[in-house]
Amino acid sequence: MPAEKADAIVLRTVEFSETSLVVTLFSREFGKLRGLAKGGRRLKGPFESALDLLAHVRVVFLRKSPETLNLLTEAKLVRRFRIPGRDLSALYAAYYVAELLGELTDDYDPHPQLFDLAEETLVALSAAEPVLRRLVRFELGALRILGHLPSLERCIDCGTEVSATGQMAFALLDGGVVCAECRPGKSQVVTLSAGAVRLMGALADPANRLWQRLTIDPQRRAELRRVLNQYVAHLLGHRPRMHTYLNHLTS
Repeated sequence: MPAEKADAIVLRTVEFSETSLVVTLFSREFGKLRGLAKGGRRLKGPFESALDLLAHVRVVFLRKSPETLNLLTEAKLVRRFRIPGRDLSALYAAYYVAELLGELTDDYDPHPQLFDLAEETLVALSAAEPVLRRLVRFELGALRILGHLPSLERCIDCGTEVSATGQMAFALLDGGVVCAECRPGKSQVVTLSAGAVRLMGALADPANRLWQRLTIDPQRRAELRRVLNQYVAHLLGHRPRMHTYLNHLTS
């Protein structure tokens, strides 16, 4: 079988032996990949210490059967992720990007737009951009690309436009806002301010060129993190590990 080439982000590495690694990648061309990098822990060789967590690499691999690890034969570093100064919030956000890419996607299910969004996000986090705004933009963008974006303007049940004023009901199980007529009897409904819902809509819109100018006050930060944490946890069926470390982004 001929060798394949791909641009990829390193999501996870696990020591396989004294010299080798098992690597999980999210690639632009093939989606999520898992492979064995023989000699991947050596400082010199075909991998040149490129397989660092969150690094953008160009890899060459031999594709194996679904039950077998691919064989990575080469990796060239394009970009290494570095946190600005000692900003742990940027590091935790970047780890969460990797966790979502690993949890929300399937092997060999490519989403080039998602790869580009993830790469853009990691570069921005390295450049000390505001962490919460950039992370929420990634979360909502990933949900949109993968078909999981909640309804933010129309009732998820009846399709009626929900007035974006005062307090709004957001149904976690159904995936979006609900009108007053459809809310009774629903479980796992949380209340959000209309301002928080509008912020979500603005950050989710790929055509919105002004999103970087948005100011998010502490109350809205807390609301956004709360509802996104709950919604993503419901979607995955479990709480992501990095949610514990994202709580400080509300302050």
